[in-house]
Amino acid sequence: MTQTTSEPEAPARPVTGRSVSRLRLARLRDLALIPPIVALLVYGYVTKPDVFLTKSYFVDSVLKNLAPLALVVLAEALVLIVGKFDLSLESVVGIAPAVAVFLVIGKTSALGAPWPTWTVLPVALVFGALVGVFNGLLIVRFKLSAFIVTLAMLITLRGLQLTIVGGATMSNLAKQVPLLDYLANVRVLTLPLAIWIVAVLFAAGILALGYTRIGRSLYAVGGNPAAARAAGIRVDRVVWSTFVVAGVLAALAGLMLSAQLGSVSASQGEGMIFQVFAAAVIGGISLDGGKGSLFGALCGVLLLGLIQAVLTLAQVPGEQIQMVYGLVILVALVLARLTSGKAQD
Repeated sequence: MTQTTSEPEAPARPVTGRSVSRLRLARLRDLALIPPIVALLVYGYVTKPDVFLTKSYFVDSVLKNLAPLALVVLAEALVLIVGKFDLSLESVVGIAPAVAVFLVIGKTSALGAPWPTWTVLPVALVFGALVGVFNGLLIVRFKLSAFIVTLAMLITLRGLQLTIVGGATMSNLAKQVPLLDYLANVRVLTLPLAIWIVAVLFAAGILALGYTRIGRSLYAVGGNPAAARAAGIRVDRVVWSTFVVAGVLAALAGLMLSAQLGSVSASQGEGMIFQVFAAAVIGGISLDGGKGSLFGALCGVLLLGLIQAVLTLAQVPGEQIQMVYGLVILVALVLARLTSGKAQD
């Protein structure tokens, strides 16, 4: 009879003072942005006390204008937590409202246009969902790189947007599409509707990720897909569904942006992805997947908005504000490296 030998168990990894300190730092990352946010609020108030914290400026200009960005950050944060990338979200911000508005006010008979004005919302959201479905198909079924797939989709959708909008901007939408006028101007308890939408969706996301099986599945898939699959989690379904949800959120953000501007331009959403990644990274969302919180991402959005507001009041040129965003991302990556103790690829 052959004697079988079992491999000795690996010794437990000792808990060192350094690992404990890193764990504590990681737990504090969700609150790490609160001090700089408070500092920026104080600085802005001291610089322009009669402007900065007034309702007409801080609420109606800063917070309301941040609403579309916040929704795209929410979408990207979910994708990053599940361990993937989605660069196409900025194109969805432009193309989804462009398609929906074109079908309503277009002068052609394509697809039976013009459609009723109320269809703007469902058409935009369905279009965003279809982009997510197609991204998920290529990434999940064909095992293609999420980075390359969504980059190609970004370029493709940008070209489609240019084709639909052309050289002109679809303007005067408040009169032609009442839904957009409603989204831009309605207030609930004195606050713009856009702010409430962002607050509700972030609250729902925070609760879902922290207290439901779905949320735990996202973190498990992003942290270790093989272990998640062994635990019975349908990894492909989780990833695919996340891309669909992200597409819907980006389409809603596009409608918000179009409502605020009263138009859809050929360049709508262009360059937004840089701000999105900046907010997500400084908010503690890991680029490796499986780590981070939506509260931190929301704080990242608010921090970027306050930086822009303060620099704008100080009359800093726009290109220098972009430079600040880049420096903020680099600092956030260094902090993430120090708190996690894990090398970044």
